[in-house]
This record gives sequence, C-alpha cells and structure tokens, in this order.
Amino acid sequence: MENNINLGVGTNTNQENECQKLELKIDGISCQACVAKIERKLSKTNGVEKALVNISNNMADIEYNEKEIKASEIMKIIEKLGYTPKRREDLKDKEEAIKAEKKLKSELTKSKIVIVLSFILMYISMSHMLGLPVPHIIYPVDNIVNYVVIQFILAITVMIIGKRFYRVGFRQLFMLSPNMDSLVAVGTSSAFIYSLYISYKIFAENNIHLMHSLYYESAAMIIAFVMLGKYLEALSKGKASAAIKKLVNFQSKKANIIRNDEIVEIDIGEVSKGDTVFIKPGEKIPVDGVIVEGHSTIDESMITGESIPVEKAENDKVYSGSINKDGALKVVVNATEGETLISKIAKLVEDAQMTKAPIARLADRVSLIFVPTVIFIAIFAALLWWFLIKYNVVSVSQNPFEFVLTIFISVLIIACPCSLGLATPTAIMVGTGKGAELGILIKSGEALEKLNEINTIVFDKTGTLTEGAPRVIDIVNLDNTDKNEILKISASMEVNSEHPLGKAIYDEAKEKNINLYDVKNFLSISGRGVIGEIEGKKYLLGNKKLLIDNGIKDLHEEEIHKYELQGKTTILLADEEKLIAFITLADVVRNESIELIKKLKKKILRPICSLVIMKELQKL
Repeated sequence: MENNINLGVGTNTNQENECQKLELKIDGISCQACVAKIERKLSKTNGVEKALVNISNNMADIEYNEKEIKASEIMKIIEKLGYTPKRREDLKDKEEAIKAEKKLKSELTKSKIVIVLSFILMYISMSHMLGLPVPHIIYPVDNIVNYVVIQFILAITVMIIGKRFYRVGFRQLFMLSPNMDSLVAVGTSSAFIYSLYISYKIFAENNIHLMHSLYYESAAMIIAFVMLGKYLEALSKGKASAAIKKLVNFQSKKANIIRNDEIVEIDIGEVSKGDTVFIKPGEKIPVDGVIVEGHSTIDESMITGESIPVEKAENDKVYSGSINKDGALKVVVNATEGETLISKIAKLVEDAQMTKAPIARLADRVSLIFVPTVIFIAIFAALLWWFLIKYNVVSVSQNPFEFVLTIFISVLIIACPCSLGLATPTAIMVGTGKGAELGILIKSGEALEKLNEINTIVFDKTGTLTEGAPRVIDIVNLDNTDKNEILKISASMEVNSEHPLGKAIYDEAKEKNINLYDVKNFLSISGRGVIGEIEGKKYLLGNKKLLIDNGIKDLHEEEIHKYELQGKTTILLADEEKLIAFITLADVVRNESIELIKKLKKKILRPICSLVIMKELQKL
C-alpha cells in the first residue's frame, strides 16, 4: 500500500529555495476585494514568494524567504491593511470551534431579526400601493407622521444590527481600498440619508406625495439579504470544515507507550518518533509505525475503503486511524500527530480548499476593480443626468438634485450583492468538503473545474460500485454434506466473530433462520481462522494456512483457484481428516451502480472498473 499512495503532500520543495511557509487566519475579510488587496500587497513585498488567501475560510498560505523578511513583518503589513492576522499554530482547535459556533448562532439570530424587521418595513412601505391592510395608526393617508416614523425606527434598528458593514466598509473606503462592505455602507447610507431628507420635507411641507421617494425599505432589505448571504456562507464553511474534522477525529487521543518495561498511557501529542506503542486487540492504532512484535488483522477501511481486514506481521507498516482486530501489537512510531497518513489526507483536503480554480482567479481580478468601478459608474450616471437636466436635454417632474441623487443611490443599491466574489470560492470549498465527506479526495480547485471536461471515469475502490461488505455467494460441498449443514457448522463457529467474512457467514445463516450448534473448545488463531468442537467432532474454518498447519493436505487448490479468479474470497471448512467444503464470498455490486453506469454512458463518459465488477454489471 505504501508504495502506491501519492497524496501530493509532505514534500517540501521550498527548502531548496530557503523558503518558509506561514499559515494565517485573517479576521476582517468580507469579500473578494479584500482577498485581492492582501494578495496584491504581499506579492509586491520583497521576500514574499507566494501569497494565497481564501475567502471561504479566511486562511492565508504564504511562502517567504526568512533572510529577506520575517513572519512578524508580514503580519504587520496585513494589519496595516486593516485586518487581524493570527498564526494557525496559535489557534486552539477547541476554542476556535466554540468561537465559530457562537459566531454562527449570533449571525443566525441577527439575520432572523433583520429579515423579520425588513419584511415588516417592506410591507408597510408598499401597503398603500398594493392595497395591503395595515393598522389605521400607520396608514399614510391618515397618519403620514406615524407612517414615516415607524419606517425610520425599523430602518435604523436594522442598520444598528448590521453596523459591522459600516465599520468595515467606511474604514476600507477611507484607506482608499473599498470592498463589498464599502458598497453596502455607501449605498444604504445614501438611501437612509436621502430618506431622512425626504422625511424632513414631508413634515416641513406637509406633502404626502413625497412618501413615494422614501428609501428606508431599500436600505434595510439590502442589509437583510447581505446578512442572510453571510450566514449561509458561514453555514457552508462549517459543513465543509466538518468533513476535515471528521477525518482528523479518526485518530486516537491517547496512546499506550512502553517505558522501562511498563505500559504508560499518554496524550497522543506527547508521543515521539522511536517510541514503542502497545496496541491491544480492538483498539484504534494511534500513530503510523512499523510492527516489531506480534501479528494481527488490521481494519484499514477508513483509509483504503477495503472492507476485508489486512493481515499484518513484523516489519509491516500500520497507520493511524485503522483498527487492530484480534492480536496484540508492539509498534515503533515513525510518524507522530500531524505527520500521519490520515493527517496528510486531511491536509490535502484543506490544501484543495485553499487552491483557486481558473474561474476563481478571474473572479479575483473582477472583484478587485468591481467596487471602485461601481462607485465611479454611480457618480458618472448622477453627473450625466445632472448635465442633461441642467442643459434642458431632458426634463424631470421632481427636484433635479433629488432626481440625480436617486440615480446615484439606485446604481449603488443594485450593485450591492457580491455573488461573483463569494459564490466561486464557496462552491470550491463546499465541493471539496462534500467530496471528503463521501470519501472522494479532490486535490485542487482546478481539478474540480476540469471535472466537467472528463470523458473517462476509473472506479478502483471497493465500496464505490459495490456495497463495501462481503456476502456469501456460493457454498461448495466436497463430500455430499448438505449445504445448509455446512452453513450451520460454519455460522456456529463464527457466531461471535467481528471479522467481516465471519460476520457475513453468520448473517447468511441468520437470514435463512438456521438454528446454530453449541461450540466447545473454541480457539481463534489470528491470521488463520477458528477451531472448535461440535457434537464431539473437531472442525477447522479459515484459510489454507490453518488447514496446512493442522495436517490437511488435499486442498482442492485448482477448483478454489477458479473461484478466486472471479474475485471471490474462499473460506475453507475441514474436519480432522479432510477438507469437506468451502464457502465463497464477494463484495456484491450495489443496485444503484447499474443506474450510475447507464447515466455515465448517456453523458458520453467511459466508465472503467475491474473486470470482475464489469462482468457482474453485465449480468445485472
């Protein structure tokens, strides 16, 4: 296995260039313009070789030459741009998780309040136009003052709840690096201030017709929709990150270390390379290492997807997160926490979420100029209309200044949603995260984008087109013993088995409602099988090694080999003298796989899988 795994992680080619890697969590990033600004500033800084920032998780991967610039100097540059960087290693996972959960709940509560208030405001503002029923006390024709005041109160409440947009947006605007928050801040503030001006005119002139020029509801609804988008974004980040955490959580938190001939339980973080770990049957393997004593079967399904445990003995490698089934092991550690195979898999998924697909890089370039362009267009449109009105090219019924101001506000309001900047990186993050959750590792955002261009899909993993668990296929009797009797004897021997093959035999007997025998003098031999007595007769159930060790010579190898060529696993049943039967098991094709292959072919895709599975699909 170890010769075939190429995760693309763990190799540090930067060492040759004397480059160091710095991973930062950056608070204050709100849109793609923020990302582009940070990347552009860092890329122009001497000593910084590469800077990659991802809006989906606010993480930055930076490579720098420590002879030219220090990590602390890089962090100061980011701080001067108006953001708060923190080293990844300084963040405590548990504290960050609690903090993120609290933030998510807070955002949800705020979003709910803002959406409810905004829709109430929208309902009130549209009531007179759509004939909607409203209380007499706020009906504009009869109580214009109350109608205006209630809109003002609702709008100002929404803006206070969404004050973050104004704090960040205006700060970035004054620093001459406007972002999407700046657009929201300028647009909604303009709409609100203009509405205050119209409110004053309504009261001063007692002019009820001006109520059509109020924009309180526009300011509130923009904030409501942006806050809802932020919440959905945070939710998608949480779901994607959960897939990575699930991978990491497969690792044990404790390890039993042998020190001075005693077994001592310590935290996994205290384990060092070269330590000898003692692993009991049934325990998770806490580290990557090499077996120096003992033999067992190891369930590596979490890593490989293979449901059948693998036999391991001295000098074989074992991996963190896999399960030691039935034998005690002593393992010398060669990879500790953070360096294990499963950690590398998790890092691979994280790196995939950090990479940018070509479409994401295009979004970066567009987002960088989007906000300044929108503000310029809004000013240009307002000035254009001002000159057209001033020189009598066009005429308007309302005050020219008010009309021009509405043009300016309309452009800003319409441009406020930032779907391009948020949708692309979020889609990549959720896509790679969902893939990890389903056991599919996507190496980069570019690979995800190119998925649309593929014409061949290769299936090579158990559990993809198959059920992922073995089932009894054939029972071959060699001495005219009834097949149900063979199954009864075999299932009785495997009644307490945790091995997938033994469990499959027991489940088959259970499905057929076969009553089992009592087994005496039961003995389980790791990597071989089981021995027991039924009604005074000794039986052996297991592999060829078990039978050879017990003097059984004629193993019908040619006949068994025919079944093995079909991709089936054989379990042999013998008495004290001879082989009396064998049971074949296989991982059967899922019912959905047939429909999947049909759909792939309709899309002009060429599915490739093992010959055995393809034959099974053709039969079905």
